[in-house]
Amino acid sequence: MTNQIWNPQEYRKSADFVPEMGRAVIELLEPKAGERILDLGCGTGVLAKELAAAGCTVVGTDSSPEMVEAARTAGVDARLADAQTLKMDEKFDAVLSNDALHWMPDQYAVVRRVWNLLKPGGRFAAECGGEGCVRVIREGMKIALIKRGIDYKARNPWKFPELGTFSDILENQGFQVKFIARIDRPTPLVHGLRRWLEVFSASHTDGFTSEQKEAFYKEVEDYCRPMLYSEQNGWTADYVRLRFLAVKPEE
Repeated sequence: MTNQIWNPQEYRKSADFVPEMGRAVIELLEPKAGERILDLGCGTGVLAKELAAAGCTVVGTDSSPEMVEAARTAGVDARLADAQTLKMDEKFDAVLSNDALHWMPDQYAVVRRVWNLLKPGGRFAAECGGEGCVRVIREGMKIALIKRGIDYKARNPWKFPELGTFSDILENQGFQVKFIARIDRPTPLVHGLRRWLEVFSASHTDGFTSEQKEAFYKEVEDYCRPMLYSEQNGWTADYVRLRFLAVKPEE
């Protein structure tokens, strides 16, 4: 069981590129005014607010109480829920998810829940980390944890799906896959790798003292520097994205 604690303030400062790059999912979804849309893993609510500004009625869900509170403060109808067990009486014209599915280990269950929440003809557009995402950074964290006698697998919070596997999950549920792609997307870390680790590696450093975290961050930086850092460009994360649009057929 991983223990990822979210700090919305730090997330806004250090991971502002996440919703920025999530706008490609909105373009894929092509939301229409008047539609009812579920934002699955809404985070601080940035994309939900953009959908609302376009005339959609938006409900956001997230499994982090801190993120739900931040989204509510921003004016989003955000609800605390685990997408793997999500049950709602409402039906939606579309479900959008950005940078969240790879935090959900039972992706079969998530797709079933989305299917049940969509109206016939409803769309499911999402982007998440794909197979190979942050491979170098993960390797650096793995080595640092093994050095400390800690089981990396037990602390790894991510499941980055392969394109073929996720396409099969969608189609086996009954979805028609209209678009799916694996996209290599090297992502500049304008705030540095250290800040990225502070936001995203909380489960890896669970129980560490401040000094132990400092040593961990430095070791990961040292490992990644030859591959992910240059004087000209600074730090770049080796991101890989899985982006898709699937439709629930009309009855």
